Order: sequence, then C-alpha cells, then structure tokens
Amino acid sequence: MQVRQKTYRQFLAVSLVDAWDFFSRPENLNAITPDDMSFEILTDLQGKTMYPGMIIRYKITPFAGIKMNWVTEITQVQHLTYFIDEQRFGPYAFWHHQHRFREVDGGVEMEDILHYKIPYGIIGTIADKLFVEKKVEEIFAFRQKTLDELFGG
Repeated sequence: MQVRQKTYRQFLAVSLVDAWDFFSRPENLNAITPDDMSFEILTDLQGKTMYPGMIIRYKITPFAGIKMNWVTEITQVQHLTYFIDEQRFGPYAFWHHQHRFREVDGGVEMEDILHYKIPYGIIGTIADKLFVEKKVEEIFAFRQKTLDELFGG
C-alpha cells in the first residue's frame, strides 16, 4: 500500500495565540477525539506544553472494540506556526501529522496534513478501503465540528 495523504483546513474565529495555546497542550486531544475511540492518554501531561522529543502514550480503540497502544513523538515545533507528531508504535505502519496555523483576517486558518500507511500489504490495503480511511475521515469530521463549537468557524 502506498502512503496516503489527507489534508484538512478549518477556520477558527480565535487569535493565533489562543489557537496555539489549545493545540500545544496534548491533553486537549481528549476533547477533539470521538468517544467511540475510547481515547486514553497514559502519559502525565497536566500543565505541560509540547516540545520536540515529547513522547505521548495512549490507549485507543480504533475499531471493533479492539484496544491498542499508540505512542507518538512530537518531532518538530515552530512556535505559533506548526508542530509535527509521528507515530513510534501503534496501529499504522507510518503516521506523520503536520498541524499548521496561519493568522488570517478574523482568526486562524488551521491546516492538518496527514500522511499514513496501513501495515499488512494487500490485507492492509483492503482494510484501508473498507474502514480505515472512513474512520480517519470520521475522526477529522468530529474534530472540525467540535472545534467549531469551541471556537466558532
């Protein structure tokens, strides 16, 4: 299977500083992740802002009630501009997620650029077509709706 790319853009009616403050605190991931993922952060993050090299451990239930461990690393941070998280261990063969922020008239344009690859060759390709891609789309749709409710769109 090839590496897939997904790009999502969203306008947030908040200042760049407020958007950055929300997204630079990894514990806020809980608020923008669908409940059916049973997303649980295992790393103690209270009061911590992200930094390059930060390792975050989670437990997730991406489908069919199957619990999985997931470990990501914040690999790059450019204050008020972007950060990148990459999977170190988890359900994907490859996961690279750029979070970009740009001040625009009346707020912030947020852009997510996601590259991912499913393991297991042809079986992974079939799984991606049947449900993984759909699940990724559902997660980002939930996130967009939640962010609109939190910050306005």
